[in-house]
Amino acid sequence: MTKPSAKRVSIVSVKLVRESSILYERRSIRSPQDAYDLLKSFLEDKDREHFIVVSLDTKNQPVSINICHIGSLNASIVSLREVMKSAILSSAASIMVAHNHPSGETTESREDVEVTKRLAEAGKLMGIELLDHIIIGDGKYNSLKEKGVI
Repeated sequence: MTKPSAKRVSIVSVKLVRESSILYERRSIRSPQDAYDLLKSFLEDKDREHFIVVSLDTKNQPVSINICHIGSLNASIVSLREVMKSAILSSAASIMVAHNHPSGETTESREDVEVTKRLAEAGKLMGIELLDHIIIGDGKYNSLKEKGVI
């Protein structure tokens, strides 16, 4: 009998890399309007859907913003694993997520509601609360927390 060849296993470290930073004068997010004010510059006027994760500390102060997914004109596949990855690496107590609708309309789709519910459930399991999911359009937003989805 031949002995199977050994498998090489990589030794790795996992790091969060800061690409840039912004100043946030309000310091903490207290409302959907605060979240919109922070994120609108990232999401307005994009020609494709962008899905963003904001990691927050215990005082609801943003510690990181991650553009998690970039989709097509009217869709973005959202992976729970990718959303939670930046939250875990940022030692987040909670997260807010947001995405844009390039059409400018902020009405939530069935998929938006489903993703929000799955993220909230995953967050509960991991001890990272989902505070809100904001949909950003032309100069306006829609809070799925305010709509009772979360």
